Amino acid sequence: MFLNLFHLLLQAQGDLNLDTPEPVVESESLLDVLLQSGILTMIIVGILLLLFIIGLYIFSERYITIKAAGADDEGFMERIRREISTGNMANARALCTTTDSPVARMVDKGLQRIGRPLRDIDAAVENVGNLEVFRLEKGLSTLASIAGAAPMIGFFGTVTGMINAFYEMSNAQNITPDVLAGGIYSALLTTAAGLFIGILAFVGYNLLVAQVERVVYKMERSTTEFMDLLQEPG
Repeated sequence: MFLNLFHLLLQAQGDLNLDTPEPVVESESLLDVLLQSGILTMIIVGILLLLFIIGLYIFSERYITIKAAGADDEGFMERIRREISTGNMANARALCTTTDSPVARMVDKGLQRIGRPLRDIDAAVENVGNLEVFRLEKGLSTLASIAGAAPMIGFFGTVTGMINAFYEMSNAQNITPDVLAGGIYSALLTTAAGLFIGILAFVGYNLLVAQVERVVYKMERSTTEFMDLLQEPG
């Protein structure tokens, strides 16, 4: 009799467990966590997003510009040599004017100084070359600053997130993982975003610097070739 009663109780308990719905865990999106993390964290994330947009624009614009400046024109110096050897300086300058490249502008400045001592011509070409390098490097310092500043801003968000987490913990009557989760989540979010942007800016900066160095090498080679051309016997 007692065994039958015990089996009936177990069966009833099983029926109750089947009818009881399991608790539903609501998952929050990244945007929800960001909106709940406080105004300071949202400002930090906004600054990081702005730095990302600026860095992406600088890299894209500089990459296109430097790539165009370093485009190979194998026949340019040969045509300049032909025009100078025939004494047709007007055609040589016209060729430089219609060619949009740092080398063409340097050669054009040298052609304008024809008749003066070679030292003056070399100095004029070098000055134009320095200006061209300055134009190529425009914005690279800003990209380098983003590479250094973005991780630091992300770490600042980490500190503020941890402060918020411990503040919530101090005011909570029952300390549970949910109390700390929001602040820690926002702290890790800003750290990851800052490191991600900093790494991209650092890699992009070094790629652009390498491209500028290749263009500078080409400019120096063309300058040497031009000066040797002027010293050739007529």
